[in-house]
Amino acid sequence: MDRNIFDEEHESFREVARAFYEKECVPYVEEWEAQGHVTREVWRKAGAAGLLGFEADEQYGGLGVRDYRFNAIVAEEMYAVGAVGVGFTTHNNVVGPYLTRLANEDQRKRYLPGFVDGTCISAIAISEPDAGSDVARIRTTAKRDGEEYVLNGAKTFITNGYLADLVVVAAKTSPDLGHRGISLFLVEASYPGFKCGRKLDKIGLRSRDTAELFFDDVRVPAENLLGELDRGFYHLMTNLAEERLTAAIVGVASMRRAIELTTEHVRNRKVFGAGLGDLQATRFTMADVLADTMAAQAWVDRMILEVNAGHLSAEDAAAVKFWVTERQFDVLDRCLQLFGGYGYMNEYEIARLWRDGRVQRIYAGSNEVMREIVGRAMKLSG
Repeated sequence: MDRNIFDEEHESFREVARAFYEKECVPYVEEWEAQGHVTREVWRKAGAAGLLGFEADEQYGGLGVRDYRFNAIVAEEMYAVGAVGVGFTTHNNVVGPYLTRLANEDQRKRYLPGFVDGTCISAIAISEPDAGSDVARIRTTAKRDGEEYVLNGAKTFITNGYLADLVVVAAKTSPDLGHRGISLFLVEASYPGFKCGRKLDKIGLRSRDTAELFFDDVRVPAENLLGELDRGFYHLMTNLAEERLTAAIVGVASMRRAIELTTEHVRNRKVFGAGLGDLQATRFTMADVLADTMAAQAWVDRMILEVNAGHLSAEDAAAVKFWVTERQFDVLDRCLQLFGGYGYMNEYEIARLWRDGRVQRIYAGSNEVMREIVGRAMKLSG
């Protein structure tokens, strides 16, 4: 389908992104999947190619352009060539806004140059063993001690956590205030007491490192408080809308890739003396998944423009996230079915897409929580 939200500048950027993924990522997918993480080198190369931190001002090495179409392209082209597994979207779309919009000038000077050139890999640590989508339940604490905060607690399911140099950590600074007592901190992996635990063994996204993080009396300089004291929950809720849109963008990109792979397969596969693509059941399935993908793409593109206009609401982001990711998994499952037994083999990309896609309904807020957000916004109680 034609998309009219991009101009010549975006398409030039798309060409750069695709060329990068084809050269620097595709040849290493199997190696990275086996070891459970990518290399630091590919991050540095991505920085050199201009794929990281482009929202940062030029004085820090970025482009100074806040245009979510660029963010979408970085995600879309990764999937378009089968190079899934690099945590650039977490770096750019999730952590990036905290550094470019919340960080003070000193923090920007210290961290943005490395964020942009790929030498400072970033992560955000919110989820805990007993607190996933319910952010208010986090137990990690940060107690003021002179000119430092002493951080204690544990985080889990942290994307980029194994390689991260800098982590945005959510912690309780005023536990008695509940969710109103959460603050955010910039924590360097080199700080004493910071420990990266095991690299988690996931069903999918195996080359996108995910880890447990532990904080044992980690002394964080008070100057590393990010945003306002006790306003962390508000900061998180403000930025989560874009994170949820990112999940939807990835969802559609995955759907498009699955249709491309399946179209090629059914054109060449023979069954019962005829081509698989000649069967009415196949044509109907492919028509259904294409229609779902077109609808999802149209909605996502509209939401990208809403971000650029500053109008993306929490409920709109929640709605597009849960609807698209539900459609995504259905499309991936139906496409895999057309591969028959080959679809169940790990060597086939469609199997990887299917495995990787399952988490989309869980992270960035489970789809059940997304439905709750949308339902509450409808004010259905009498």
